[in-house]
Amino acid sequence: MQASDLSDDQVVELAEMFRLMGDPSRLKIIAACLGEPMCVSDIAAKNGLSQPLVSHHLRLLRAARVLRAERRGKQIFYEAADEHVKRVINDMVDHVCEHMPSDLEDAPGDD
Repeated sequence: MQASDLSDDQVVELAEMFRLMGDPSRLKIIAACLGEPMCVSDIAAKNGLSQPLVSHHLRLLRAARVLRAERRGKQIFYEAADEHVKRVINDMVDHVCEHMPSDLEDAPGDD
């Protein structure tokens, strides 16, 4: 399926996913969960966030199908919902990190 083939409802769902991922704290949470499943306390400690705040963000990210949860004993571990989420985040990380000095010098509006 192509982006131009999306229904109006699908466009709204996609926009909501991007809006959720656009928050710096939520993006840090997603990134933390890409390598291996993580529990709330580890995500909070790694990102310097409170556990209640992390839990709130995780609820939103699960509802949007960005992250999924798996119970292991008394703890719940969170990871990327699927390979699509991993690819989107990793591709955008690559894009941000590949800036070339010549690209910056030729940016529009710098004249």
